[in-house]
Amino acid sequence: MSQKNNIGENETPVKQKEVKVIRRPMTERKYERVLDAYDLCRIIAKHGDRIAFSYYDKSKKLCDLSYERFYNRIVRTAAGLTRKGLAGKKVAIIGETSVAWLASYLAILVTGGVAIPMDKELEPEAIIGLLESVDADAIIYSDHFNGKLADKIGKKSSIKLLIPIDPDEAELALPRTVAYRAMRAEGKADVDAGNFKLSPVANREVMAEMLFTSGTTGTSKCVMLSQKNIFSVVNSALQSVDFGPDDVIVSVLPVHHTYELAILLCEMDYGVHICINDSLTRVLKNFQTFKPTGLILVPLFVYTIYKKIWAEAKKTGREKVLRLGLSASHALRAVGIDKRRAIFADVLSAFGGRLERIICGGAALNPKMIEFFDDIGIEICEGFGITECAPLTFVTPYYARKIGSVGPAVPCCQGRIDGDTVGAHGYIEGEIQIKGDNVMLGYYNNPEANAAAFTEDGWFRTGDMGYMDNDGYFYVTGRLKSVIVLENGKNIFPEEIEEYLGDIDLIAESVVVGRQNGSAVNLVAVVFPNLTKFKDDATTEEIYEAVSAEVNKLNKRLPSHKQIKKVEIREIEFEKTSSRKIKRYLVK
Repeated sequence: MSQKNNIGENETPVKQKEVKVIRRPMTERKYERVLDAYDLCRIIAKHGDRIAFSYYDKSKKLCDLSYERFYNRIVRTAAGLTRKGLAGKKVAIIGETSVAWLASYLAILVTGGVAIPMDKELEPEAIIGLLESVDADAIIYSDHFNGKLADKIGKKSSIKLLIPIDPDEAELALPRTVAYRAMRAEGKADVDAGNFKLSPVANREVMAEMLFTSGTTGTSKCVMLSQKNIFSVVNSALQSVDFGPDDVIVSVLPVHHTYELAILLCEMDYGVHICINDSLTRVLKNFQTFKPTGLILVPLFVYTIYKKIWAEAKKTGREKVLRLGLSASHALRAVGIDKRRAIFADVLSAFGGRLERIICGGAALNPKMIEFFDDIGIEICEGFGITECAPLTFVTPYYARKIGSVGPAVPCCQGRIDGDTVGAHGYIEGEIQIKGDNVMLGYYNNPEANAAAFTEDGWFRTGDMGYMDNDGYFYVTGRLKSVIVLENGKNIFPEEIEEYLGDIDLIAESVVVGRQNGSAVNLVAVVFPNLTKFKDDATTEEIYEAVSAEVNKLNKRLPSHKQIKKVEIREIEFEKTSSRKIKRYLVK
């Protein structure tokens, strides 16, 4: 859709915003294009004895698994699923990131089945309810769910088989249950006897994955993806992201999340050494152990790392040294000398000493984070995705990063702005829409939602607002659903105000809402304070006064229609999804 400028003849054009660009040379991309799960399995086998995974077993012993052995697990799992009559069926997978989870996912796809990754944070009743709604045939689950699922399944259930990854005796005694290892052993027997081998995927364009969007059992929609969708994104990421076979990555995000899963598939193609984080409480300790060169994160993790850097500097009396180091680094780089890794060696050692790049997506990231991490020698490339697009749509090129942009469209798709109004940035602002090989087949059994999701000419409506600059880079300004309409008709995107609030040290998290006050709509900041910045005996009133004073300072820098009229203090963190996004619909 062409973008129209609605500035009248006598109006002054809005000046287009200048954006900082960080450039560096392009690198040789070392990967193989991948068509489908069968093709990826072929590539995995070629990596041979390279280490594919490092992980902790149940006794907390650190284990390594080669790509060749991982390939064998996929094949044996695929054979076992086939033996149990589950080839081509709908099979759910629930649990923490593990070799068994990933081998099961690829085995389901390569046998022509439909994988259903599930959020392990859901209650068992909700899990079963969602699976019944799509007629799932079986469930593969981690020991976290031992004893929690079988009694929720009705006699007339579509679910015919439960496959616990690490069952206890009580779990094995349940009806219609077979241990994952036993199923895999049966598969190995068939493979060894020459009765099973992987076959090419028959049709890349039929449903191969079902993903539930966030929401309650009644409101959650089920996204249908094909292998064409899934692997078009994998190829685009391989081409766009500066990772390679020598990288070491620590997997931190939940594996059922399509963002983390898509990147894990890319890493397998590269032949990356993937280290599995075993607990959010041990993230920094695992960084020390695994010494990653790269990370895939959401903004909350980036903010946490940033705060820990400054907290540690303050604790050790090196806050002034850190600030001087940043100034010195700036001055040296201005004359072509890059000493960041040496100047900030102590800071970088907290993350294993080798961290060079972070891919960040899932929500908007404060641009100041990108500049800070760049100053200490860690490159952040921001991207934008949505489950319905498998999920990648845009990513900032590592060789030409525009601060604040999520980048141009990746090779498998196109993006456009549906709008005709010039925004404050000097570009036409409107809904971001996508068309390409990554766009879903549709929502399962939901014609109403499908009709609403696409334009008349076939573009997917993301529900996100933004703009595109003259170089084709996109910028996300907020969600259509969260927009606050003031009494004068002005639209306020709360995410923008929350970004400003995020710069205040006294605030850990915030959500901006619009509250009706007579005929006016007031912007209210609901704040969870950064308690580390206050004395242990600080009262709620003292915290409120201190936060309000900082918000008032912020208001002086904002136009009147964007100013916060009221601050409310929360005593507990906001409730979040498993991918660490605040559930803003719960904040009223």
